[in-house]
Amino acid sequence: MSGRSRLWPVAELPTTKAGVERAFSYFIAGVRIGTLAQMVPAVHAGVTTSPHDVAYLVCWAAAALASVLVSVATLVRRRPLGAVVSAADYTLACLLLVLAPLVLVSGERFGTWIAYQPGYALSVIITASGVRSLALWAGGMLGIVVSYAVYLGGAFDGDMTTTAIGNILTYVVYALVTRMFFGYTRRIAHDADTSRARAAELARREEERRAQVMMHNGVAVMRLLTEPGTDAARSRLIDLAGVEVQRMRSYLRGRVPDQDGDGPDTALAAMIERVCERFADLPVETLLDLGAAVRLPAGQAEAVERALESLLLNVRAHARADGVVVHLDQSADGHWTLTVRDDGVGFDTATVVAGVGLREVVVGELRRRGIDVDVESAAGAGTTVTISAGPTPSAVRGDRDALTDAA
Repeated sequence: MSGRSRLWPVAELPTTKAGVERAFSYFIAGVRIGTLAQMVPAVHAGVTTSPHDVAYLVCWAAAALASVLVSVATLVRRRPLGAVVSAADYTLACLLLVLAPLVLVSGERFGTWIAYQPGYALSVIITASGVRSLALWAGGMLGIVVSYAVYLGGAFDGDMTTTAIGNILTYVVYALVTRMFFGYTRRIAHDADTSRARAAELARREEERRAQVMMHNGVAVMRLLTEPGTDAARSRLIDLAGVEVQRMRSYLRGRVPDQDGDGPDTALAAMIERVCERFADLPVETLLDLGAAVRLPAGQAEAVERALESLLLNVRAHARADGVVVHLDQSADGHWTLTVRDDGVGFDTATVVAGVGLREVVVGELRRRGIDVDVESAAGAGTTVTISAGPTPSAVRGDRDALTDAA
């Protein structure tokens, strides 16, 4: 902790409901101790001039003790006073105002801290506005205004009428402003806590989704390994399991490419060939020449690779297809399209709920990466998945460089 933070602990307070209440405790203690500091220098003069010096001193001591106790209580509680103590605080302020004419000479009710009672009442108005009960706050404020009118006595008919009215208005304005300050700050803290909780929940869901995306294919491979099959098929599955293990390790170590990628651009056709080689036991035909120039950022390439693996795993596990065609094409403007078509059993897209693989690994993840996905299928008519996107930033830069060189 820095030296500045030690001197000013509010700088270290969290912006939470608990932190705001703790800040309120500092505020309340500061106001009450500050008021006491203004009362202290005038106490000797007040006792000397009072017609009832002992009574004056007792009242002053009650106000001083209350200021100290309120300050200590709020600092210990780390929040403003509760309803019971606030009611007692208001009551003492009212009582001191009502008794003030008995212990003060008439000429000292304005403009001096010998008459500490109005200033003390103002400190109570400011600090007790943090009480949560609206009825208690309003009743306490009304009680202080009425008691102040008693304190004024005949001043309303004298030369100090405007000052007396101004003081009453000051009480009202400070009460409203501090009430608004406490309430609004609490609402900000509540909203901040709610936002943090919402952000944490969204982060948890996002991490859960990422885990599903990263581990779905590996789980599917392990499930296929438990099923009977030929040695060749199992050998391919073991090879694919090794790839998935490496991918899971990278994920668990936090090495997941972002959308822009954290590596060099990847040739899409070569990547598709590598994926299809892992499924050599399937009747896969690749037609990639028309898209041989397509290159993707590492993050997008990783997502397309996982999606293609998931699609071929679905073919192996569910489609019972006699043939699979993987076709890559690129148009003159740089748009590319990857089509995966099988002649298997298909499914009714209107009634069948897509599984995690199709919903998250293929459609969800690719669309999050800015890649369009379209799934067409019907019962008995196979399935066609079309993956497409516009030119990548690197391709656009390459075209611009070519135009510049030509110029």
